[in-house]
Amino acid sequence: MSKKIILSGIQPTGHLHLGRYLGAIQNWVKLQEDYECVYSIVNYHAMTMPYNPAKLRENVWDLCYNLLACGIKPENLSIQSLIPEHTELGWILGCMCSYGELSRMVQFKDKSEQVKVNDKDMFISSGLFTYPVLQAADILLYKADFVPVGKDQDQHLELTRNIATRFNKVVGKEYFVLPETIYTNLPKVMSTADPSKKMSASAGDKHNLNLFAPEDQIRKQIKSAVTDSGDRTDKMAPGVENLFAILAACGDLKIHEELLLSYHQQTMQYSALKDAVADAVIELIKPIQLEKERIVQDKKAIKEQIKQSSASIRLRAQQTLQEVKELCGLI
Repeated sequence: MSKKIILSGIQPTGHLHLGRYLGAIQNWVKLQEDYECVYSIVNYHAMTMPYNPAKLRENVWDLCYNLLACGIKPENLSIQSLIPEHTELGWILGCMCSYGELSRMVQFKDKSEQVKVNDKDMFISSGLFTYPVLQAADILLYKADFVPVGKDQDQHLELTRNIATRFNKVVGKEYFVLPETIYTNLPKVMSTADPSKKMSASAGDKHNLNLFAPEDQIRKQIKSAVTDSGDRTDKMAPGVENLFAILAACGDLKIHEELLLSYHQQTMQYSALKDAVADAVIELIKPIQLEKERIVQDKKAIKEQIKQSSASIRLRAQQTLQEVKELCGLI
C-alpha cells in the first residue's frame, strides 16, 4: 500500500530559529517515517516582499544545509525555482481563481501594511496579491493528500481546495485530490524579548533564538528574557509561560514539572528557570550544530545532491503538468 503524500514549503528568509524548528521542522523530520514527503524551499515566494537577490541565493543554500542538519532527508528536499512547473501550474490555476477570493486573503492585507511601514517608497508587488495561487500550485502539483499547517494557514488551504474543486468541475474530472490539513500539537514559540509576538527572524535578532548561534549568545538572550513585573498572580505572565513552553518543547519534562511546582509555591527564582531553558535549548541544538559543521565541509557536493533531488522530484511535477495541460485543452 503506497504512502500518503505530504507537501510543505519554507521560505528562505532570515535564519532558522528555534520557533521555526519547534513549530515545523521537527515535525517534518518525524513525518518522513510514515509519509511520502516533498519539502520545498519556496524561493519564488520570498520575492513577494522587498529582498536582496544575492542574499536570497545565500539564504537558499544555507537553509538547505540547515534542514539537512535537522534531519530532513535530501531525497525529500527540493528548491522551487529548479522546478518551473510550479509557476506554470500557478498560471493555469490563477485562471481558476477569482479576484474576490484573493482580495479576502488576510495575509495580503497584513504584509501590505508591513511593506508600507518598513519602506514608504517601496511598491506592493502583484506577486504578494497572487502568491496564494502559487501556493496552491505547490501543493496540487504533487497531488498532496495532507499539508501540515498552523491555524494561521487555514485560509490558504481552503483556497487551494476551492481552486482544485473548480478545476475538477471545469475539466469534468475528479483529477486533483482535495488536500487536508494535518494539525499536530506543536508549540507556538513567542519572542523572549516581547512575548506578545511570535518568534521571528524578520523582527530582528533579539526576537528569535538562532538555531546555529554560539552557546554564549543563546544563554545571554535567554538570561535577558522578559518575565513579569515581580507581582505574581494566579495567571502566569506571558513571558514566563513562554519560557515554560520552550522548556517543555525541548523535552526536559522532569525539570519542567519541578520548576512549575516551585513557581506555584512561589519559591522559584526566575534565574533558575532561565538557566534550565538555556540548558535544554543548548542540549537540543548541539547535535544539529555539529551535523551542520560536518555538512558544510563539502558544500559543492551538497549543492549537487540537492540539484539532483530537485531534478528527481521534478519528474513527478512534469507528469502532473502534462496531464493538466491535456485536461485543459492546451495540448
